[in-house]
Amino acid sequence: MESQVGWGILGAGGIAARFVSDLVKLPDAGLVAVGSRSKDRADEFASRHGIERAYGSYAELLGDPDVDVVYVATPHPFHRPHTLLCLDHGKAVLCEKPMGVNAHDVREMVTRARATDLFLMEAMWTRALPVIRQAQKWIE
Repeated sequence: MESQVGWGILGAGGIAARFVSDLVKLPDAGLVAVGSRSKDRADEFASRHGIERAYGSYAELLGDPDVDVVYVATPHPFHRPHTLLCLDHGKAVLCEKPMGVNAHDVREMVTRARATDLFLMEAMWTRALPVIRQAQKWIE
């Protein structure tokens, strides 16, 4: 499918596994690669989830030209540096919640995304629920 968005997964833990199990249900999402600090862990995650490419570093993942957007699934204290790394490599980011450990970090991430004209969003799935969207309309 030409209109598929190429997804990369940064971090190979449990939260990433849960995200991937839902991502594969989307027809316009292509699961391209996973990156981990450990090549063995990336290989195991890729094998378990049917991902073709596994990288033993985040830099390798971000260097993959087929990755359009990265799901950052590392522990909370690393969301800021990993998100900034993705943005600096020209990748859009969906960052697991909480996006940052404080407001200063989140402002820096948003500022960088705006400066690079890249999409950045916290992975707060409830924002997409129809009932939440309707409540927002009522409030407006």
